[in-house]
Amino acid sequence: MNALIAAAAALFLFSLSPLHAGETPSPAGAKVYFIGLSDGDTISSPVTIRFGLSGMGVAPAGVDKENTGHHHLLVDRAPMGEGPDGAEEFDYAMPADEHLIHFGGGQTETVLDLPPGDHTLQLVLGDHNHIPHDPPVMSPVITVTVE
Repeated sequence: MNALIAAAAALFLFSLSPLHAGETPSPAGAKVYFIGLSDGDTISSPVTIRFGLSGMGVAPAGVDKENTGHHHLLVDRAPMGEGPDGAEEFDYAMPADEHLIHFGGGQTETVLDLPPGDHTLQLVLGDHNHIPHDPPVMSPVITVTVE
């Protein structure tokens, strides 16, 4: 019984630690991009943001299928790989918060209610464990102005 409790405790502690890169490969030429939204655009809020993907398919989080992933939207934060953790961001599951939004259900669009002003947006594809692919599939950062 003690071994069972110890195993359960170890599993629980492992589940709290960040996932390390599984180095899920992405095919050459895979791209993620914004549909109908470009750097420098002036928009009204709420805004519908559509995610484009070429060279790969979309699969929900937890589904480990070759050449697929799911979208993550970075809003008003440092570009992926340039945050406080630097390049290590590519090695672990992306943490969900108000600046890094997960679309683990395989969603390909969202509606955001952004306050007036300038906002940065970036798309990053994550594998079945929310870890960026190798090489990462991510859009350039764009800046939009909400009127």
